[in-house]
Amino acid sequence: MKTVVRYLINASALLFCFQTSTAQQFVHPGLLQNREDLARIKNGVAMRIEPIFTGYNELKENRQSQFDYKMQGPMEMVGRNPTVGQGVYDADANAAYQNAIMWTITADQRYAEKAKQIVDAWASTLKSITGRDAVLMAGLGPFKMVNAAEILRYTNSNWAPVKIKQAEKHFKEVIYPVIKDFAPFANGNWDSAALKTMMAIAVFCNDRPMFERAIVYYQYGEGNGSLPNYIINEEGQCQESGRDQSHTQLGIAHLADCAEIAWQQGLNLYGILNDRLLRGFEYTAKYNLGGDVPYLPAMDQTGKYLHAQIATEGRGKLRAVYEEVFNHYVHRANKTATFTQKAAEKVRPEPQGTPGADHIGFGTLLYSRSPQTIDPYAKVKPCTPSGLTAMPENRSIQLTWVPVRGAIFYQVKRAINRKGKFKIISTRVTNAQFQDKNVAPGRKYVYTVSAVNNKGRSTDAYPAAVTAGLPAGWSVTDLDPKSKKGQARSLESGFTVEGNGLGFTGNEEQATYIHHKLVPYQTLAIHYQPQLTSQFTGFGISFRQSAKEKGTGVNLLIYPEVSQQLEAPKWVVTCTARLHPGDSLTQVGATLDIKEPVISFNRMTGGCWLKLVQEQNQVNAFYSADGKDWQLIGTVARNLSLTEAGIIVFSGLEAVSTTVRFDQVRLE
Repeated sequence: MKTVVRYLINASALLFCFQTSTAQQFVHPGLLQNREDLARIKNGVAMRIEPIFTGYNELKENRQSQFDYKMQGPMEMVGRNPTVGQGVYDADANAAYQNAIMWTITADQRYAEKAKQIVDAWASTLKSITGRDAVLMAGLGPFKMVNAAEILRYTNSNWAPVKIKQAEKHFKEVIYPVIKDFAPFANGNWDSAALKTMMAIAVFCNDRPMFERAIVYYQYGEGNGSLPNYIINEEGQCQESGRDQSHTQLGIAHLADCAEIAWQQGLNLYGILNDRLLRGFEYTAKYNLGGDVPYLPAMDQTGKYLHAQIATEGRGKLRAVYEEVFNHYVHRANKTATFTQKAAEKVRPEPQGTPGADHIGFGTLLYSRSPQTIDPYAKVKPCTPSGLTAMPENRSIQLTWVPVRGAIFYQVKRAINRKGKFKIISTRVTNAQFQDKNVAPGRKYVYTVSAVNNKGRSTDAYPAAVTAGLPAGWSVTDLDPKSKKGQARSLESGFTVEGNGLGFTGNEEQATYIHHKLVPYQTLAIHYQPQLTSQFTGFGISFRQSAKEKGTGVNLLIYPEVSQQLEAPKWVVTCTARLHPGDSLTQVGATLDIKEPVISFNRMTGGCWLKLVQEQNQVNAFYSADGKDWQLIGTVARNLSLTEAGIIVFSGLEAVSTTVRFDQVRLE
């Protein structure tokens, strides 16, 4: 009789369970402008309040703000690198948003009709976004298109419900698939562009899971565009500060748009990490105004970009991005933003956010406000907390979430599984974090949190599931004791493995290894969940004699061949074996070049499966792009006394660890 051990981590099942279980509402309009903002802008123009009125003239005179603007599209396909209609789309996206704003100020229906015409035309026609830089293109122009749609939908513009549904379908089925896995392989402005557009689509489509995914990535994403990876230290130095100043301003501006959307949803994303966003703006503004700033050479998350000194290219060319952040920190939060304020004043009145659709622009009109002494959210029931993240620590679980505007304290609840009943474990948590010390190793817990003030209690946050430590039977070992030890966690997204080491070469094995006891006739199958943070990263699965160095074993690995072209490596899958302890690794079978749909522009953008099957005195290694059609990579036909099965991750870099997610792990 076969002995069967089964361990399955499937994030999609958990997410599906909660998609309809909580009544969490979004504020509408709730992207860069809410209803009060639109009223403030309209009143400022009517009363000729400065600098709002001067900012309005800047918008009104722009050729893309006219209700007789001649639409340049639509097209069925647009692309970037190679360019296909990029300028056409961006021009129309600018016009859609600017006409929507003009509609709210003037109440002239002709502006609303022009904005609707543009959104409707593109939503009914555009089928794909292509090119090597597709993620960046989908993160720029479409952001303006979604903002236009949000305004039109919630300002009595007489937008037909069928057209609204068409726009929702378009944003979710054409735009979102391009940005859904962000861009962790690139400089951070790609990542942050994808982030803000994902947040915008989520709000417009009332898609809470999508919104939560973006909020969590903003804080903890592995790519260069998450807040701590883009603004890399307390001084405010940015990941692209050593590249050039134009891209640096682009990256921080995207992060600011994310924070503004969150603010409209009752969340203080601006304030996290001790106002890290403000520090990035102050550093960048000071340098571009001619000041000196400290600079520390630092490797980025991909392992590709190391700049020895701060860049002078583009220095002094201030972009139209400072009014939004200045007005928030100084007039809403009552804080000092010396250099951001000077930059805003120097650019004022802020023009259109060129080039193309890089920025919203027109910030003097959109964001100028009087100092605010009391947050209006203190006078109403709090909004739903967001970004709830559960991280396992030593014999405890650390919870964090985005601070809620107007909240006095928080209530934390826990269930022991996704079908269990939540029980209150703490009622008066004053900060947006909580450490649960009453946990059992290897057990899964599900958490939620609500915000409370004098007006009532919010609905519960989107739940977060986590296992306290690794599931029973699993351990982490570094195959090279001299290397920095890697980590593995069981989270909502499945196993997340942070790996180190240069990989498997000759007689050397440098990798992070998460493993479980192996018994005869077992199969280990894993599904890789896109995307990788580095094009040096390798991963795979292994049956081994033990976790000790240079023991016998069979390995099925995916890795890049980067020797000739760093930005476009060839990705391969191979099977190797060590037939006797201490021997060099031997390749078994042929090397398979991985193709589409797993590979796109030489990046691991698609998911795939790896499987090792142990039969009597034989191990077979398989690869599959879809988990249905399997290709035999190699066979080792001898008894190697294998007692462990595990997952291998290596960064391929000396100084940088990289993270890989596996949303399904089956040992059966």
